[in-house]
Amino acid sequence: MVGTDRDCPPADRLPRLLAAAQSAEGHGFASFWFPQVPGYLDAMSVLALIGQTTGRIELGTAIVPIQTRHPIAMAQQALTTGIACAGRFALGIGPSHHWIIDEQLGLSYERPAHQVRDYLEVLRGAFDSPGPVDVENETYRVHSPIDVTDTGPPPVLLAALGPTMLRLAGQHTDGTILWMADERAIAEHVVPRITAAAGTAGRGAPRIVAGVPVALCSGSQVDQARAHANQVLGHAELSPNYLRLLDRGDANDVGDTMAAGDETAVLTRLHRYRDAGVTDLAPRIIALGDNPAARSESRCRTEEFLATIV
Repeated sequence: MVGTDRDCPPADRLPRLLAAAQSAEGHGFASFWFPQVPGYLDAMSVLALIGQTTGRIELGTAIVPIQTRHPIAMAQQALTTGIACAGRFALGIGPSHHWIIDEQLGLSYERPAHQVRDYLEVLRGAFDSPGPVDVENETYRVHSPIDVTDTGPPPVLLAALGPTMLRLAGQHTDGTILWMADERAIAEHVVPRITAAAGTAGRGAPRIVAGVPVALCSGSQVDQARAHANQVLGHAELSPNYLRLLDRGDANDVGDTMAAGDETAVLTRLHRYRDAGVTDLAPRIIALGDNPAARSESRCRTEEFLATIV
């Protein structure tokens, strides 16, 4: 899982993302996840381009907020991106947070789980096409054609933190994408709820993709790594969704969910996530160092070590 790069000049952002995906594929990683960050590059456009320069690795969004795209427009772009990725695209979506949707974009954040339910109904109708999509529910009234059939529909994963969202993810999607979820929150809160919902709906076992910050470093640097992760990634205090999720586990902030330290320490923590029920580990490398060259070396060293983990 990659995000914004504070060391990267704007003109180099897209080339570096393409290079990062090619590096991930070359190292044997199974998937490459890119978020829709406010004010940054468009996630699906980036992955469509990456699909042209890679040949094997799964490419997914983690996540695209639903409020920014009508479900028909989301379906059209997702299906088109799937073509560009030769069927290797996974669509991660979610309701985002009030400070993005309401405060930044001026859109409604009322009843987000309700909107997700109605949104998924339209999205499923679009993915079941070609042909007319005829769906009317409390949020959408859709009577629209769609005819993008070059590949099948992508798997859909839902950012699900609370019980209602986990139930929707299990009933209507292929799984969930997590952030700020530690091992106890995953094992005791996420896995039982989404698995039970999928079983009730007659669906297969859900994917549970966990974004986990990782830094390969000396033991003396662990506290520094956690503090740095909180600085560059931590926005829990802005989001009641994250605060409620943190209450389900033992972590107080994103740094507490981090795998940091030497090879043994990192591997031990990642195995704990696996044992908690994570099916897809999405490491978010936290590069350490006082200058861009040192941070680049830290990032490469961590990536190379992660590539050795089976």
